[in-house]
Amino acid sequence: MNSPTRVLIIVENLPVPFDRRVWMEATTLQKAGYQISVICPQGNSFDKQYEVIEDIHIYRHPLPPEMSSVTGYLREYSWALNWQFRLARRVWKERSFDIVHICNPPDLIFLIAGWFKLFHGIRVIFDHHDLSPEMYEAKYQRRDIFYHGLRWAERLTYATADLVISTNESHRQIALTRGGKKPEQVFIVRSGPDLSRFYTMPPNPSYRKGKSYLVGYVGVMGEPEGIDYLLRIVRYIVQEKNSHDIHFMLIGNGPALEKLKALSQELEVTEFVEFTGFKTGEELLERLSSCDICVEPSPTSAYNESCTMNKILEYMALGKPLIQFDLREGRRSAEEASLYAKPNDEVEFAEKILHLLDSPQLREKMGAEGRRRMEEMFEWRYQAPKLLKVYKMLEQCIVF
Repeated sequence: MNSPTRVLIIVENLPVPFDRRVWMEATTLQKAGYQISVICPQGNSFDKQYEVIEDIHIYRHPLPPEMSSVTGYLREYSWALNWQFRLARRVWKERSFDIVHICNPPDLIFLIAGWFKLFHGIRVIFDHHDLSPEMYEAKYQRRDIFYHGLRWAERLTYATADLVISTNESHRQIALTRGGKKPEQVFIVRSGPDLSRFYTMPPNPSYRKGKSYLVGYVGVMGEPEGIDYLLRIVRYIVQEKNSHDIHFMLIGNGPALEKLKALSQELEVTEFVEFTGFKTGEELLERLSSCDICVEPSPTSAYNESCTMNKILEYMALGKPLIQFDLREGRRSAEEASLYAKPNDEVEFAEKILHLLDSPQLREKMGAEGRRRMEEMFEWRYQAPKLLKVYKMLEQCIVF
């Protein structure tokens, strides 16, 4: 009997199993007979340095306090690389591995994968989650030495990888153009949730805080996510349209959270906006299930135009109609399950919210369309075979 192929997954952006995509990939591979080890950061209540969940061995490392600055990111990345290399050597001694599956951001984990590829002949899969150069430009509005450094790191990551997994068509095109990969080396595996684990729950009226309507948001509280746009949209609804019967529930955490809370006070909308902090499990599902509509306020940028936002797929999975700015990958995901405002037009976005809240039949129709798209196109059961195909190809040692 052949021994199972051993896989090491390295992710820095989020802890596992909190990182939904990485956890679905890990569990899919484990159920298919692969031996899985994961290196990831601690955080979000996943603080054990080592544990085994569903026969997946998870090695976690600490991170310095999150700072939304170039200096902060450099500190975080150098700290993480040191820990990742130490833990990779530990995994090599304790369990070994045949494949390293690296997940960005940042685009520096190729240094670890490249070392093991050079000296031990392992194979490398690059799971391209985010466009790091575009993310930098969206945050800091400039193309300086750090931007070009990220382009260089991205190119070396592609060069190190034997095969590439992209989350959508925009990312695939990046791999084929500036990544220099061949079409037969790049595969799209979307991040659709597992509907057996991401399901609708009975609504809880208490989340409305006495208001008639509940608008929900879930995601990172950072600069590119457009929460500042959303807060100004709330101000327009409350002060310009004199609508005081809508509660806005913002779920999540991130480096800009305190600034956003201060902005809500400055805009005088704290009575209508709730920052819930990080939520997971059934409480997250209950909160989102209680919403009348959900929003995705990311403004236009090269980064946001090219990203498939997980929150959009999660809203659709729960049958929630949504509103977003009209961005390329956002529209590809939602189509008729969403209303679209002109990019960065806060007034039109606000008017779309009011229109949708005043149209229960339209909300029901859009919600049903979103759920249909998830059930027939995007949910994880359609993505898992694509992931396994990538691994089978790599195991067969196909040379392109």
